[in-house]
Amino acid sequence: MRRWRGQLITRATQPADSIPAAGDPPPSSLGLGLLALSAALPSLGISACQQTEKFLPCSPNLVQVILFFFSLYLVAFGKGGHEPCIQAFGADQFDEQHPEERKAKSSFFNWWYLGISFGTLSTLNIMSYVQENLSWSLGFGIPCIAMAFGFAVFLLGTRTYRFSNRGVEENPSVRIGRVFITAIKNWQVNSSEIAHEEETHGLLLHHNSKQLRFLDKALIVPNSLKEESQACSINDVEEAKAVLRLIPIWVTCLAFAIVLSQISTFFTKQGVTMDRSIVVGFEVPAASLQSFMSLTVIISLLIYDRTLIPTARKFTGKPSGITMLQRIGFGMLLSIICMVVAALVEVKRLKTAQEYGLVDLPKATIPLSIWWLVPQYVIFGVASTFTTVGLQEFFYDQIPSGLGSIGVSLYLSVFGIGSFLSSFLISAIEKLTSGDGKQSWFDNNLNKAHLDYFYWLLAGLSVVGLIAFLCLARTYIYTKGNTT
Repeated sequence: MRRWRGQLITRATQPADSIPAAGDPPPSSLGLGLLALSAALPSLGISACQQTEKFLPCSPNLVQVILFFFSLYLVAFGKGGHEPCIQAFGADQFDEQHPEERKAKSSFFNWWYLGISFGTLSTLNIMSYVQENLSWSLGFGIPCIAMAFGFAVFLLGTRTYRFSNRGVEENPSVRIGRVFITAIKNWQVNSSEIAHEEETHGLLLHHNSKQLRFLDKALIVPNSLKEESQACSINDVEEAKAVLRLIPIWVTCLAFAIVLSQISTFFTKQGVTMDRSIVVGFEVPAASLQSFMSLTVIISLLIYDRTLIPTARKFTGKPSGITMLQRIGFGMLLSIICMVVAALVEVKRLKTAQEYGLVDLPKATIPLSIWWLVPQYVIFGVASTFTTVGLQEFFYDQIPSGLGSIGVSLYLSVFGIGSFLSSFLISAIEKLTSGDGKQSWFDNNLNKAHLDYFYWLLAGLSVVGLIAFLCLARTYIYTKGNTT
């Protein structure tokens, strides 16, 4: 039976990932409010470094610096608690056993990311203008008010939310951890003992138990340890296997995250050197081209959710039209195409700089329109529609029940680790290519640099990642009997 309004239960009986992250938006709102305050406070040291006819560079006082960084960390702290929990909580509102709600649950992740993209689009086009031309304090204050308003709306729905009632069931993390510990303790147990135990107790193994068989050692306890330990259940072992099967998929998606890191860095640096004029006296900010990615995500998500899924559903019979891994893989393929296009555009930019004798003039505008960069933003926007949203749904859906927020955290960690790997890769290449008087791939003068080489390298890494992903996807067995 489905439960809708008024199905509140005692907090003590709710699993951790089913409790709404009601305590997390306040730190984010407070952090944004403090950022606005730090920007509004007049610097106490300005008068000391100003002279009558000229102004010297002034540094903010220590109090402002401390307040500024404390505010940033507070926002990050709130975001870290809020983002994985609220998304998992939203997905928990759909009944997996009800066909219509199961379809709606798949669409939830599309609409979630569409909302995120709307926010990004607004930030790039509105808040950046407010911060640069009106006031930084207003630029931080508006998001603070928006966050507080969103939190109030969230609280208004408290009595309509659906909660999972698991009674006094043991924490899933503890159960899964016990499986790994027990399996390690039983490392000397051989397969014949496991088979005998299964036959003796009539254990009915899950259809995917042929994978990761070493964890089956947690099903039995050797005679010498029976007083100290107890065997794990089949369900516990299968949940542990489900978690372990996610790790290889997680690793193969890191290449996609590395590519994503270039959108706001090198793509923007390319744009700065190109012709950004639309009309006389007005230039397009290079960073604003990221709006094309957000706009593409919004348009492609609407097409995907309203056209592609219903059409694919007729042929496949799956609630989500195509499987989650198919969706992720197609997005990874598009990210490779994006890097190839980016490399070719960079080659053209470098040739144009050479043709007009601008190689030694890093601040000169290359007579090549910035609109040449639009295709790579658009392609990656479509790629993000498939892979990013697919990863959200995949890690939430395939993580054992009760660990939804940890599944979303795994998805978020793909991009966090990918960003670190991007920085590491850039540092390593910088060190390797800049020695002995050689020209670095990332020279400050982009007309002498070779971002095209870097893009080709990323395309190659992405190909390797996609091949590994496809091999894993072919053998991956979905949990919960779910192939959506």
